[in-house]
Amino acid sequence: MSDAEDVLAALRREPDVDAPDLVAVDATDRLLLDTAADLVRSCGPGEVAVVDDSYGALTLGAAAAGATGVRVHQDLLVGERALVRNAERTGLTGGFRPVPLTSELADGARLVLVRVPKALDALREVAEVLAAGAAPDVTVLVGGRVKHMTHAMNDVLADSFGDVSATLARQKSRVLVARSPRPGRPTFPRERHHPDLGLTVRAHGAAFAGTKVDAGTRALLAVLDRAAPEARTAVDLGCGTGVLAAALARARPGLSVTAVDQSAAAVASAVASAAANGLADRVRVGRDDAGDSLRPASADLVVCNPPFHLGPAVVTTAADRLFAGAARLLRPGGELWTVWNGSLPHRGALRRLVGPTRLVSRGPRFVVAVSTRR
Repeated sequence: MSDAEDVLAALRREPDVDAPDLVAVDATDRLLLDTAADLVRSCGPGEVAVVDDSYGALTLGAAAAGATGVRVHQDLLVGERALVRNAERTGLTGGFRPVPLTSELADGARLVLVRVPKALDALREVAEVLAAGAAPDVTVLVGGRVKHMTHAMNDVLADSFGDVSATLARQKSRVLVARSPRPGRPTFPRERHHPDLGLTVRAHGAAFAGTKVDAGTRALLAVLDRAAPEARTAVDLGCGTGVLAAALARARPGLSVTAVDQSAAAVASAVASAAANGLADRVRVGRDDAGDSLRPASADLVVCNPPFHLGPAVVTTAADRLFAGAARLLRPGGELWTVWNGSLPHRGALRRLVGPTRLVSRGPRFVVAVSTRR
């Protein structure tokens, strides 16, 4: 399959969560590919890079247009897996290689296609990496939905590139164009000490909450000393910057703690946070999807502050994958301690997927509950 439109039509979201109005290819993908078409044809092998391709549209669309040796960085593991499956589906395996958000992504790149991230810090880290290593004549195309783009994004790009402009909007999407890289000192990971918690948080740009400790995590931290006191093994599922894992490891010296997340930025942040708190040898960190790299029935305790967004969309079932993962990881009688916004209907899902569930605390915004594995 070589025609770009045929390639895009064949793409699927699998293995990501599906829901009404969630698609594998959207207007932003198409606008980025159309804007990049002439530039793709002028690039040699390995000169095209892609950042945060949702399900493979940008990578495989560029490959169908003639790009070879495409380097691609996807923060979310589910996106990496979807790209692999879609490449197999379209016969375009071997035309790309996954790389971390480092010089390996940027070195010598002359065209970079970027899906705009939600967080400005995520965009800033991408811009810093690209400006430091891309070719002097690089063109960086950053695309997103108009309603999610702000002038602050132009300012962030302008800190790393001398020439930043915007295309006209099409189908409610727009592309920012950055040229003339201006390399500077990297500013990630960032660090912040929280005296009230006695913890230091380090964070890369795309990590949820950055160096802050969000209100949901704080609600769970407030009751964490009551969680499965006899536990010998614990998992921080969807660990983010690793705050819960660090708190458990510090408070319980005999506890074996593992932290996992599907976000590459989260995993790197959790590793850095563990080191900042002198816990590098106590917290094992890995990247997987809902704990699928860990042995079934291997944990006495799972803690989880689940997401309820898929990109900009609020999808209340987004946490179900983590709840099901927790059920798989827990031994019979093991406990899942989780927190969520009180308006969400998670209690029923927890009872169905894990086991009996009772509320531990209820605040103005957040609920903390414990579910016992049947």
